This record gives sequence, structure tokens and C-alpha cells, in this order.
Amino acid sequence: MQTDQTPVAAPAVRPFDADAVRTRAEALKHLDGALMPILHDLQETYGYIDEAALPIIADVLNLTRAEVHGVVSFYHDFRRMPAGRHVVRLCRAEACQATGGEALAARAEQRLGIATGGTTADGRVTLEAVYCLGLCAVAPSAMVDGRLVGRLDEAAPDGLLADLAD
Repeated sequence: MQTDQTPVAAPAVRPFDADAVRTRAEALKHLDGALMPILHDLQETYGYIDEAALPIIADVLNLTRAEVHGVVSFYHDFRRMPAGRHVVRLCRAEACQATGGEALAARAEQRLGIATGGTTADGRVTLEAVYCLGLCAVAPSAMVDGRLVGRLDEAAPDGLLADLAD
């Protein structure tokens, strides 16, 4: 099963720029709960949250570095490293585990030669675990470059990964 969502490739990674981070944070600091909008903006801009951005954000918002780090490390959607050109997210929640999710994940890791949470050496694919995509009725499921797919079987990674164009 596939949804009608338009596939979204991982954002292009820009080099970290401390001055640009400060400028972006200053522009958003007036918002209520500004930390989250700033982090989302940086994630969209750079493709990840660089460790060097944390003290800058903390300074702009008058927070401790630990407070900013706590938020970045708590939310799984904030990456600490650049993602690959393609992002494959495998659901690891209970419904997907009960319908073959473990074998699916093992096959994807074997096919890519990386563990879940890693990126291939050529930067082509990042493999991530998520804990519910809301497709429990068609489990196991995945998200490939923003496109949801369900009713997967152990061989599905072969086809999903072969379909990723560079």
C-alpha cells in the first residue's frame, strides 16, 4: 500500500555557519516557545542540528546549553549528523514488530551494510527507526523519502532500496 504523499528527499546539507545560525535564531526569538521553531528552522536549513549551534541558541534565548541539548536529544526528528540523500524510516512499534518488522529491519541493515541509525559510507541512504507511522492496519510499514508504504514483507527492502534514484 502506498499513500498519495509526494516523496521528499533529505534536505541538502549546507556548511555550518555560526553567524547565520545566530541571525536565524535572533529572527525567531520573539516567538512563544522559540526554541522549537529555531531548531526546526536550522534542521530545515542545514539538514541537521550542528553541535556548535547549541551554545549560540542558548545564548540568544538566555537558556543553558544543557536545556537546548535536552530538547535536541529528546526529539528523534532532530538529527545530530547530516542524513543521506535518501531517508528510510522503518516502523519499530508493536504492530509492526508483531507482523515481521524485525526481519524487515534486519534485511534492510544487511542490504545496506549499516545498523539502524546509520548512513551508508557513500552518503546515499540513512536508515532510521520510528515508533509509529500510524499504519498499524497495514503493518509492517515504512517511510521512504517522506512516502508512506505498508504491507511490507522481509524482501521489501530489496525493492524499496532499488527504487531510490540518485
